[in-house]
Amino acid sequence: MDFAPSPLARELLARLTAFMDRYLLPYNAAWHAAVAAGDYPPPFLDDLKTLAHEQGLWNLFLPTLRDDEPGTRLTNLDYAPLAEAMGRLPWAAEVFNCQAPDTGNIELLHRFATPAQRARWLVPLLHGQMRSAFAMSEPDVASSDPTNLQTTVRRDGDDLVLSGRKWFITGAAHPHCRLLIVLCRNADADGASSHARHSMVLVPADAPGVSIVRNIPVLHHHAPEGHCEILLRSVRVPADHLLGDWGAGFAMAQARLGPGRVHHCMRTIGQCELALSLATERALERTAFGKPLAEQANVQEWLAESRIEIDQARLLVLHAAWLLDQGDAADARMVRAQVAAIKVVAARLQQRVVDRAMQIFGAMGLSPDTPLAAFWTWGRALRLMDGPDEVHLRTVARHELARARAGLGASAAWFTTPEQMRAPPHLSA
Repeated sequence: MDFAPSPLARELLARLTAFMDRYLLPYNAAWHAAVAAGDYPPPFLDDLKTLAHEQGLWNLFLPTLRDDEPGTRLTNLDYAPLAEAMGRLPWAAEVFNCQAPDTGNIELLHRFATPAQRARWLVPLLHGQMRSAFAMSEPDVASSDPTNLQTTVRRDGDDLVLSGRKWFITGAAHPHCRLLIVLCRNADADGASSHARHSMVLVPADAPGVSIVRNIPVLHHHAPEGHCEILLRSVRVPADHLLGDWGAGFAMAQARLGPGRVHHCMRTIGQCELALSLATERALERTAFGKPLAEQANVQEWLAESRIEIDQARLLVLHAAWLLDQGDAADARMVRAQVAAIKVVAARLQQRVVDRAMQIFGAMGLSPDTPLAAFWTWGRALRLMDGPDEVHLRTVARHELARARAGLGASAAWFTTPEQMRAPPHLSA
């Protein structure tokens, strides 16, 4: 396996980085000022998106992009370094139409939507003309096990009727959010297996009965696009708003996760790289107790540990991206375990690397003068978002145990018994 980016990916990475340096970083302060003033999205964002589209830096994430659809067809492996670069500036992904949760929703629609659904929802998303949200987690159950979900959908003639409450739904407060992809429990699910009791429904964000209760701050961080609590009061939509097959919601949700987690993890690694860069420069510039911080042994250890851990995490994520690109040729159980592993590694990495950088910066690291405090809180949130660490660790452990059961007894050859020591085998020609 070769994790080196292709020539196309290297070219796009150079262009993307130059675009961010020239157009996005100069607007960073203006973006934060606009959001603080309640002017979201900032008025200049559409101009930046238009420019990115014109320069071919658009929809970089979708390997199955069709010839008649806007964007660049990249593998997961080739997209990974681009996601890392975008991660350094948290609002950058939207400029290139590569933002979560729309990337995962686009993938779902690309795979499962009917022609009518594609025309109404997928085409505007691909052109950056609207935003969407994925409504899965709920306040009253452990949403890390999606089979627990209680929001219901029932058939009523030619309609589907949804009732329930969702929360921490990313993107639902965005002014351009037009679509909620809602994972529901089928009202007629009795008797079905636990993984065949749920369906996905395409719900217009302005449908009667849909209420945004609140935008929930995450560790006191208020996201302008929202992590929302949503109430669905007998929301009625046409039956043709069902995405995919009745009862296939769980399987579709699982199919959505792999590439999205690679994107999240690579964006996290980008933030860790920036944190390490900031910490290194700070260590060279700041003096304490008569010498630069860079000459303090413990600071040198922090910098070295961060470099080693970032490179380790990147290789693990790139391996997961490579596995996803193998499609049916890859062992599905191994892919699931690898994708679970990178989720744990990346979130923990972000907390460690950013924490060291904050310590090197001192009090400034706690302030909004640098991105470190925001990076740290986001890293902590990632240990719960998209499933807590414990769930992903269980997935990895179950994969290892399954491998051991399949080859039970194979390790016996590595044991040494007294009998073997007394009577070693004879070599034969």
